[in-house]
Amino acid sequence: MLTILKNVANVLTASGETYFFKKQHDRQVWISLMLMIISAIAGGITDLSFHAVGYTWQILNCFLTASYSLTLRHVMDSAKQATKSGNLNELSMVLLNNVLSLPLGIILVLGFNEVEYLLETPLLRMPMFWLVITASGVLGLAISFTSMWFLRQTSATTYSLVGSLNKIPLSIAGILLFKVRTSMENSISILLGLLAGVFFARAKLRNNSQS
Repeated sequence: MLTILKNVANVLTASGETYFFKKQHDRQVWISLMLMIISAIAGGITDLSFHAVGYTWQILNCFLTASYSLTLRHVMDSAKQATKSGNLNELSMVLLNNVLSLPLGIILVLGFNEVEYLLETPLLRMPMFWLVITASGVLGLAISFTSMWFLRQTSATTYSLVGSLNKIPLSIAGILLFKVRTSMENSISILLGLLAGVFFARAKLRNNSQS
């Protein structure tokens, strides 16, 4: 159900672009969005469950995810008028994005008393911990940088859609590499996801040929 609701965030992002930025999406883009939601439903229909608190948090997550993509796109566009160079590069965006998240991170660390745990944990004396945490930081920085670059080159809707579509090859790889048993529902889900990718790719190719 998590995947189903996360795909709803793509619809919110596309709708937000249409409403706030007056960006008109091709019909095939909307078809792709609907196919992705149907694909997620087909994959998650065997383990649907309801919990009011969980649904509330997930719906909030959908709105925040869509808001993040749209706000970031707006900031990138606004930077063209606000900066002398008429541009805000990816490194600057990553730096600002992480600096702005520091106050919230500090509040959460203090609120959940993580400082005391950090000082007492034996993990700090393990070289492997530092290796893994450093690698995690480097990979996180790389993800932030590539995300900023991708969003700068394209639209918020494309950014969200590609982020969802990449789960399809991961699902196929998991089935093939780890011999995961799959059901008819999961197979239909993957097929619909691939079909959604085809519709979206065709829509982008058509837009590029017309521009």
